[in-house]
Amino acid sequence: MKKPDIAELFRRLREKWPDPRPTLAFRNNFELLCAVLLSAQTTDTAVNRVTPELFRVAPDPESMRLLDNAEIERIIASIGLYRNKARHLRALSEALVTRFNGEVPESEADLVSLPGVGIKTARVVRNIAFGQGTVAVDTHIFRVNSRLGLVSGKTPEAVSSELPAVIPPEFLHDAHHWLIYLGRHICRARSPLCRECPAQDLCRWKPALPEASGNACSKAGTPGTQRQKGESSKRMKSARPAASQVPRRCSGNENREERL
Repeated sequence: MKKPDIAELFRRLREKWPDPRPTLAFRNNFELLCAVLLSAQTTDTAVNRVTPELFRVAPDPESMRLLDNAEIERIIASIGLYRNKARHLRALSEALVTRFNGEVPESEADLVSLPGVGIKTARVVRNIAFGQGTVAVDTHIFRVNSRLGLVSGKTPEAVSSELPAVIPPEFLHDAHHWLIYLGRHICRARSPLCRECPAQDLCRWKPALPEASGNACSKAGTPGTQRQKGESSKRMKSARPAASQVPRRCSGNENREERL
């Protein structure tokens, strides 16, 4: 996507969502770090159901590191990978107390040195807690980029590194939230709402927009479409008579077979 189109895209996203906010519930940087860690392969809604009790029992790194793993597991048992996450919460709290005086560090290198914290978690925390222009790429942002063609990266890590260089500075801080909103609510993996998309005329992904299917659209030439075409072709072939069933035509000499 060209630079003027990227600027126009984010201008429209800002107009549609003028006050983007994270959906995770937290009150400070420690709670944010814990909530983002818990959200891996889990919805924010599910995380928000368990964190009130967790943060009531352990509101800071010192109290979190003193909990037994079994107690943390009991509280967060309804979310995915809860055993690993409980172990990481306790270990990162220990590291925060012993290495960072109980404070969440700002640098990416320090954040990823904490147990259970990867690049994506670190960049979310740096963006929300410290106002840095980082773009953590989840499945929604990766899909949106693939369709819009903002950058050419082929992996989430590459896209995350390339996006800040092409997004105008005035939009960079909130770009992470806007792209998530776009992917979660409009540019969905299945049945994307292309007619509601503020970037429809800027998008290089050109789906077929069926007249009778409301707002939903489907990409022409997708595996589903190709499969349907293949099945239709098979039905047509099966309807054709076999060569042995086609009557032979003779002209003049009945012993002379005409090639069909």
